[in-house]
Amino acid sequence: MNASPVAGVVAGGVAAPADTSPHAPSAGGAPAPARPIRLLVFTTLYPDAERPRHGIFVEERLRHLVASGRIEATVVAPVPWFPLRHRHFGAYATFARVPAQELRHGIRVLHPRYPVIPKVGMNIAPGLMYRSLLPLLRRLATEGSGFDLIDAHYFYPDGVAAARLGEVLGKPVVITARGSDVNVIAHYPLPARQIRWAAERAGAIVTVSEALKSKVGAMGVQAGKVVTLRNGVDTDRFRPLERADIRARLDLAGPVWLAVGNLVELKGVHITLAALARANDATLLIVGDGPERARLQGQVRQLGLDARVRFLGTIAQAQLVDFYNAADVLVLASSREGMPNVVLESLACGTPVVAAPFDGVSELLTAPEAGEIAAERSAEAIAAACCRLQERAPARAATRAFAQQLGWRPVVKAQCALYAKVLAEDGRKGLGG
Repeated sequence: MNASPVAGVVAGGVAAPADTSPHAPSAGGAPAPARPIRLLVFTTLYPDAERPRHGIFVEERLRHLVASGRIEATVVAPVPWFPLRHRHFGAYATFARVPAQELRHGIRVLHPRYPVIPKVGMNIAPGLMYRSLLPLLRRLATEGSGFDLIDAHYFYPDGVAAARLGEVLGKPVVITARGSDVNVIAHYPLPARQIRWAAERAGAIVTVSEALKSKVGAMGVQAGKVVTLRNGVDTDRFRPLERADIRARLDLAGPVWLAVGNLVELKGVHITLAALARANDATLLIVGDGPERARLQGQVRQLGLDARVRFLGTIAQAQLVDFYNAADVLVLASSREGMPNVVLESLACGTPVVAAPFDGVSELLTAPEAGEIAAERSAEAIAAACCRLQERAPARAATRAFAQQLGWRPVVKAQCALYAKVLAEDGRKGLGG
């Protein structure tokens, strides 16, 4: 495991062309003043006041793009329509409470509603989204200086709807595949056909790992259109802190495991708990919430782990750094992932990772100081990997140094170059070239 993670940041030979419309030469031959590329970011995966960690990886990328000064952005993050806000109605009531618009980190975020038909509406979801949001995007296209490009995240239904919107509005579209859109949804016949249709019309397709890129290619998408741009990590926010002080404040002693994520089956927290039962001296901190929480609490009682497991619920991004620093290892027993931010965040705090062998993990844990990949997705294998990691105890400074290769700067540079390339090619199309 000695490949540099930086080598996997970009694939596909993206380079910023000299003739993109925002940076084109003036008529006299001198370069015109550069102006930022104006994005319309289109995705249902975006945080809001009710779901502050929902799609936070999309927001993090956009924040760093905007901070570069090369990008301006408006976000359209559609929310399913629902009339009632009472918490009795669960997730749908949460949708109802999401504000119509908000300002997050200086970026304007709109949350228009679109109809959703539970259980039976998957095949028609892109069409419902497209019809509901076309008037809004038409208005945004003419409002102020408009936008140059639609940047869609998640292939289905978001990317398909974005491709239809771009076609009608005459705007190029970049679609980012993020994980289950390709790993799961693309296996259904009708969504798969719509995904291929959108891929053919997109100016470029981004995948967050080489594993996802291979799966997109297997759908028949031309290889030259697909580029891998992994997620990055904010190494200023996620950094080593005074570990002994944090552990004392949290009343922690001995080996500490950490699990961070939504409490859903695919995250494998039930496997992590079974692995913990094989490690007599470790404590497990579980950060996150979700539909599996009650079942996982029952498993804790059944295994007699009550004194060694803490369910901490949802924790704000700013406080997560303390828990990464307190832990000896982040454990991620997922069955599938795109490019998990929690791994990057943990490494940046100097905490190594034990992960199940899901697609793409070998692109992240590429050095001994980064952690261990379990032989299989089982309690026995996860426990064995944690034991191996504990025995060799990589220096936290070495883990941090590894993570410093995974920052946002090269990702932002490559992403901006990709937008410029797509805009240049679209401009040539418009001229018949």
